[in-house]
Amino acid sequence: MPPSLTTVGPTLPVEPARRSALLVWGVALSAYVAAVFHRSSLGVAGVAAADRFHIDPAVLATFSVAQLAVYAVMQIPVGVLLDRFGSRRLLLAGGALMAAGQLVFALATDVRLAVLARILVGLGDAMTFISVLRVVTFWFPGRRNPLMVQLTGTLGQLGAVLGAVPLVALLHHAGWTPTFLAAAALGATVLTMVLAAVRDTPDPLPVAATAGVPAADAPAAEVATGLDRVRRQLTAAWSHPGTRLGLWTHFVTQFSGTVFALLWGFPFLVQGQGLAPTAAAALLTLMTVAALVLGPLIAHLCARHPFHRSVLVLTVTATSALVWAVVLSWPGRAPTPLLVVLVLVLAANGPGSVIGFDYARTFNPVSRIGSATGIVNVGGFVASILLILGVGLVLDLGTPAGRTPSLDTFRWAFAAQYLLWAVGAVQVVRYRNAARRRLAAAATRPAVLAPVG
Repeated sequence: MPPSLTTVGPTLPVEPARRSALLVWGVALSAYVAAVFHRSSLGVAGVAAADRFHIDPAVLATFSVAQLAVYAVMQIPVGVLLDRFGSRRLLLAGGALMAAGQLVFALATDVRLAVLARILVGLGDAMTFISVLRVVTFWFPGRRNPLMVQLTGTLGQLGAVLGAVPLVALLHHAGWTPTFLAAAALGATVLTMVLAAVRDTPDPLPVAATAGVPAADAPAAEVATGLDRVRRQLTAAWSHPGTRLGLWTHFVTQFSGTVFALLWGFPFLVQGQGLAPTAAAALLTLMTVAALVLGPLIAHLCARHPFHRSVLVLTVTATSALVWAVVLSWPGRAPTPLLVVLVLVLAANGPGSVIGFDYARTFNPVSRIGSATGIVNVGGFVASILLILGVGLVLDLGTPAGRTPSLDTFRWAFAAQYLLWAVGAVQVVRYRNAARRRLAAAATRPAVLAPVG
């Protein structure tokens, strides 16, 4: 890099000892694995939940929507809190909320209490992932950040894989209340680990000092000044086109795979494509396993070709849209090999969306990493909520009462994805160009991976 260029990405004073960094990250990662476990626990218990609360599938779907909506709405406030209080406190608060949510879910017999329980899980979940990403920012050098971020996002999905079979088995043998009490106990165990092992930074300075915000016991005038500074940081993070590039990257890449895995993929495969439930479950498992492989590969490509990250984003998006077009236009039911290709392509959606966090990191100073990451994380979950509701609406309108949705109805429902892809792709190109202009005008480059390509 020419010496005349300045940097706007985060810079850390000293690289911490590798063993300590891996320990802190490993325990923080376990908190995210637990969060994914809590998030996905409703999916594998859906039939039992419908029986326990005497609700139909439409009401059951509102549980997932409420949980995701709270997650999305809380991302920016949590990002501000993260810059103010640091990862350790938010991981502890998030873990406590999720454990409390599972405890309420274990004991609830009323739909309103069950919805409250999922809201608590969503609140705690909202605090977890971006807190772990901030741990990565502070504990690992910039050259290793893309790989560590991808590993965080990818390995976290083990929560869904590891939780599915044990949770279903426990639910079958022990019943509802013992199962979710065990889930709450798991959350409490991870909470203890975080309390014992996680520190915000290898630097002994307090988090508030690192972030440039007055400590909690500062005089009122200083606290007011600190809150004003937080508002300025949030505004600065939002106003930078690199942050918005990250948001739209997350938006355009995440929703298709998330919605397929979280809610509508299983009905599409079983009711629309006529697969046996075991075969559909195997395809969803294959999708998760493939994501574990693709995450490090995408991280490697981002590190090796930092000037072309947006090309990778658009490639993931275009490939998803293309394969979906083949599946949806296939005359009759799609052959199994084509469905395998579909889930393998969708497996790249999650790792592709993590590129958005890399934009947040490289285009923002460390003092506002939490705010920028929270903004980015809104994108994919807003898109996922829109698609969940859109698919459900089309299925409801196109299916007679008491009937199973037809394959043609599923085709029209999943066609709603193309509107979201079109909007997201246009915005990615728009803010990529804006970020390039900002860098050219300032004659600067982010510290590690920019400019955008």
